Amino acid sequence: MQVLPLSSTPLLIARAVRAPLLCARLLPARSARLPVRSTLVELAVLAGHLLLYPTGIPRERPAPRATAADAPVPLPTEGRARPPVLLLHGFIDNRSVFVLLRRSLLRHGWRHVEALNYSPLTCDLRRAAELLGRHVEEVCARTGHRRVDVVGHSLGGLIARYYVQRLGGDARVRMLVTLGTPHSGTRVAPLMSAHPLVRQMRPDSEVIAELSLPAPHCRTRWVAFWGEEDQVMVPAATARIDHPDLLARNVRVLGVGHLALPVNGAVAAGIREALDSLEAAEEGGADAVSVA
Repeated sequence: MQVLPLSSTPLLIARAVRAPLLCARLLPARSARLPVRSTLVELAVLAGHLLLYPTGIPRERPAPRATAADAPVPLPTEGRARPPVLLLHGFIDNRSVFVLLRRSLLRHGWRHVEALNYSPLTCDLRRAAELLGRHVEEVCARTGHRRVDVVGHSLGGLIARYYVQRLGGDARVRMLVTLGTPHSGTRVAPLMSAHPLVRQMRPDSEVIAELSLPAPHCRTRWVAFWGEEDQVMVPAATARIDHPDLLARNVRVLGVGHLALPVNGAVAAGIREALDSLEAAEEGGADAVSVA
């Protein structure tokens, strides 16, 4: 009997949990049935993610930096490969939420995709943004790229936005893609406001106020995926980016709930298209993203 390597376990689990997702997709997608369908998908994603969660607890160990002696193939440096993509999870989550999105990017030609875990004990979004900044610098030094792309789910998108807008991260982040991120704050689950991070995601928080301040000359491009079926974003439009200084495109998705955003195939295709369109525009000297 063939014994599969331990490293294949997350992929096997991911394949197993795709079955209920596929069944849910067979339901009619008529507008009147979208809430029921999205709820079933959310439950399927939750069940699968609970199985995958333990695989994402350990910190990801990137490949060691190659040297001239042990790397006959040159490192992917600026202009020779797509920029690295960093994946940043949401509240009380970990990198396992991106197992399908990571696989999609790798299969479509991205050579360097990795996820950053911030501690579940983190109580300040600003400190998580500083951690992200240090990690971005390390990735740039290791890969030879001057800039990276970031995909953030929920709170992860807000952390990345704070890094870009308030900590000078626009010098390093080429594009920031957010999935169900409370850009204007969310009013969901008031009873959870005892947690400092949840308070910082409220509409009246100091963090949200800081992000509404002017951000002139911000070099980062933005794409925000949002949808009416996202029950964590209250109101749903809070997941849109509406800031006069940010070059942003808001993409509305139908029938996709909050948990399903990182595993939805159409969203993954949209992320790939956004990253590729910006790369093509940079090569041609045109703007790929405009204010929506």
